[in-house]
Amino acid sequence: WFEEKQQQVEALDLQLRKLHSSIETLSQHRKELSLNTAAFAKSAAMLGNVEEHTALSRALSQLAETEEKIEVLHKDQSDADFYIMAELMKDYVALMGAVKDVFQERIKTYKMWKDAETTLGKKRENKTKLEMQNKMDKISQAQAEITEWEQKVEKGQEDFEKISRNIKKEVARFEKLRVSDFKDSVIKYLQVLMDNQEKLIKYWEAFLPEAKAIV
Repeated sequence: WFEEKQQQVEALDLQLRKLHSSIETLSQHRKELSLNTAAFAKSAAMLGNVEEHTALSRALSQLAETEEKIEVLHKDQSDADFYIMAELMKDYVALMGAVKDVFQERIKTYKMWKDAETTLGKKRENKTKLEMQNKMDKISQAQAEITEWEQKVEKGQEDFEKISRNIKKEVARFEKLRVSDFKDSVIKYLQVLMDNQEKLIKYWEAFLPEAKAIV
């Protein structure tokens, strides 16, 4: 279970990092689009001011106003890209890092347990040699060391089993919350996206009669 779950965490961490980078890039592109839209709106307004054809001048002025509204939409969407999705991915990447650290701590705990078992084995071998050599004055100390390392082995096993239980519990809790949080954030993000698209359509629909009025 632990090996499989650790591989899943590694894969998820990699994909979240890629997604985070992509969303940040998307947010930056929308921000640049907002700035370019503002520049276009300004140019259209200036052109409308010098245009002698009345209908065309009015259409250019309306186009400038429409583009100014669209500039705000692009900026709002850029903010949504960043503050809703990019920040969410950033938080998940940080969480993945914490989960990976916990798995590494489990490996470290396991190694300490097994190292203690190895040392205990050596202490027992040493006592056996002392008994064979009839060095009775050193056997008492050897037995004390064995008792000490038996306690360390027991504690090492307890620590390993405890961290294993905690990891299973926390991973299950994390996976449940991750799905719920991701769902809520995606719904919020899509709502902002749809609202902005609806506004965009309304802006162009309002401008269309002005364009058709040019004769």
